Amino acid sequence: MSAPFVLVSHALCPYVQRAAIVLAEKGLPFERRDIDLADKPDWFKKVSPLGKTPVLLVGDAAIFESAVICEYLEETALPRLHPTDPLQRAQHRSWMEFGSVLLNSIGAFYNAADEAALTARADEIYARLVQIEAALSDGPYFAGASFSIVDAVFGPVFRYFDVFDTIGDFGFLDGLRKVQHWRRALEMRPSVVAATHPDYPIRLGKFLLARRSALSRRMTPVGTA
Repeated sequence: MSAPFVLVSHALCPYVQRAAIVLAEKGLPFERRDIDLADKPDWFKKVSPLGKTPVLLVGDAAIFESAVICEYLEETALPRLHPTDPLQRAQHRSWMEFGSVLLNSIGAFYNAADEAALTARADEIYARLVQIEAALSDGPYFAGASFSIVDAVFGPVFRYFDVFDTIGDFGFLDGLRKVQHWRRALEMRPSVVAATHPDYPIRLGKFLLARRSALSRRMTPVGTA
């Protein structure tokens, strides 16, 4: 019998990973269907008005945008990953949005044209992580012992740092004890591990190298010593 959900995805998209993590945390079987965003099939254009991934297919219905997908899954399947208190729930949604802003900063970092811009963008990322440090609990997860959708949002963020760390020391987590512990907890979470392909670091490395940016100029070409 086919899985009740189809997650239309792109191999490197962090927003896809969010949806995959939430599906896994709720124990919902799903089929993952990767597409090439540079050569979008006609069926995808019909289900994704914005032309982006992820899209969750629920029977004949399509849901797009990762935050909307996560909220739909939260409303329809247990266990609950949001706090029960309305104020805390709203705060979690605010930090989910903060995670999206951080991803934008990461994109500006790996696309920076020169070293000055690269340094400025690295400082911007660090400043945002300092803000997160102040908001974190004592762990292991964002709000303590329970895994939440905020954790699902930030698991894919830290994957970028895994690859950035192989290129240089940018000091992203210097002195941020809580963020460091959170990163380690997330990278060991089975749902986070399973949200990407096993060769994700290689794929991401090739993607970064192709940017022809200040960061890519620091990299050793994939496949060379």
